[in-house]
Amino acid sequence: SCNTIKLKNFVYPDPTDTSTRPIQYQEKNTYTINSVSADNQFDGARLNNFELLNDSTYIATILPENQPINSSPYYAFTLQSETPKDIYLQLNYPTNKHRYWPKLSNDGAHWKPIDSTYFEILGDSSTAQLKLSLNKNKLWVAAQEVNNSTKVTNWTKALSEKYNNVYFKVIGKSTLGRDLIALDIYNNSPKKKDVIVILSRQHPPEVSGYMAMQSFVSELLKNNRLSKDFVNKYRILVFPLMNPDGVDLGHWRHNAGGVDLNRDWAYYKQKEPRTVANFIVNTVNKFKNKVVLGLDFHSTQRDLYYSLSDDNHSVIYPFKDYWIQGIGDALPNYSPHDYPEPFNQPITKGWFFKQFRADSVTYEIGDETPRDFIKLKAEVAAREMMKLLILR
Repeated sequence: SCNTIKLKNFVYPDPTDTSTRPIQYQEKNTYTINSVSADNQFDGARLNNFELLNDSTYIATILPENQPINSSPYYAFTLQSETPKDIYLQLNYPTNKHRYWPKLSNDGAHWKPIDSTYFEILGDSSTAQLKLSLNKNKLWVAAQEVNNSTKVTNWTKALSEKYNNVYFKVIGKSTLGRDLIALDIYNNSPKKKDVIVILSRQHPPEVSGYMAMQSFVSELLKNNRLSKDFVNKYRILVFPLMNPDGVDLGHWRHNAGGVDLNRDWAYYKQKEPRTVANFIVNTVNKFKNKVVLGLDFHSTQRDLYYSLSDDNHSVIYPFKDYWIQGIGDALPNYSPHDYPEPFNQPITKGWFFKQFRADSVTYEIGDETPRDFIKLKAEVAAREMMKLLILR
């Protein structure tokens, strides 16, 4: 057919070599010193060594999967003691600086940030120190709430079981053979519907962005007139876990191929973006769809939006200007930060526009943005998007 879309390669002024590079696997172990045990034997853990500094202070060493790498030193492990004991724990980053405020959990499911009176960053920021009370019960310590591939898959399957217009799919395998999963959301027939694509977790530690994605998608499925009319009109493809290997291995940034996946949307050298890109292209060809918007959820130091520069007019231009303004207008005491960017690197934002001429926004959430505000803002963002696009 003359309307068939083919997956394209693209040239950028500042490309990254995304050929596979070696990674260093952490040793899975339970370290026990003076009745205190540290354990990294779960999916989503990161702990490279555990040592005793003095009678009351322990050192947890945190290293990246390979280098060079973005400054996002992720850690996650459990601690326990045979007898009740207060300890100091130093997070040691031999190659980097501390970034994430520690989160604590008694069950691996419910988390809270450590109180500031029990935490400090030392010296040149390559070490951070926590004061912790331990006992026989496991205490989880992590840079961000642990949301490994099992938890993400359970969330997606629960949505597909709850809603009869949400379809769970395994679209392929990751580099190490983990499932690449998707949700396909539509009412009645998916044919000839315009498509919104939603991505998350290209970078493993970016959990606050994943939380925003969850709330955004949940708002699209609400039992109200706006959500129902929107899903009647549009088809939504959701890829909630782009990098399952990196997530389960506790990586700082990369996939099992040692590569930043959000620099591979031009030549598709890595299996994960290649599989997802081909699935999107094949799907819209099969059902005569048109991709009009791509949203990629990430985390960084503060909330912001990376958008298309104004000289690039998408098929729904000027959607993003009204959308971001609408989010700001709906949230008192909140001013959105919009950063239009040129196409310099092969990231998803450029791919959606170049491949489909779709509008595209990288939706960034701050690492430590309050979790209730993440949810609220994502719900508002979903409603404002639906209000604008339902009128097309």
